[in-house]
Amino acid sequence: MASKPLTCPNCASTYGLDERFCSDCGMPLVYTGATGVDQPVTETHERARKVRPEFAEGDLVRVVGAGNQAEAELIQGMLLEEGVPSVVRRTRGFDVPDFIAAGPREVLVPASGAEAARDLLLQTEHVAQSPLATTSPLRLLGFLLAGVALVALVLWLGTNVVGGAIALGQPLEM
Repeated sequence: MASKPLTCPNCASTYGLDERFCSDCGMPLVYTGATGVDQPVTETHERARKVRPEFAEGDLVRVVGAGNQAEAELIQGMLLEEGVPSVVRRTRGFDVPDFIAAGPREVLVPASGAEAARDLLLQTEHVAQSPLATTSPLRLLGFLLAGVALVALVLWLGTNVVGGAIALGQPLEM
């Protein structure tokens, strides 16, 4: 079967085995004689036919974060319907083997499809409200510093006010 030439199922142009997409219409090429009627279409084949070739070039870049595996797969489905291929991976530091579907995920797309993916995801309210998509590192650092300052204040009050009153032998008045 590898020796058969490839054909575009849309415009019937023929190509050599080194091509993947039709240069005229952009459709994925199939082997000559494979009409799709005589062979069952697999889920992988069906997904590959939805991918637009102009969105499948370049290195993978992160476009959005998801709270768990199910949310990441929902985002992947939305992107695939627009022709943008995507990959899901676990966020660094959240590898919990006991809970395989739990933990945050990152959705990655090829660089050529990143802008289209971000535009699509900005149109959906679901992704815009995602905690990973809106939390910035500076905001997280601010909360961390505020927590440290609060703990330091409590410790200072505990050692100076309460400790000073006990050292003088005076009862605490509250």
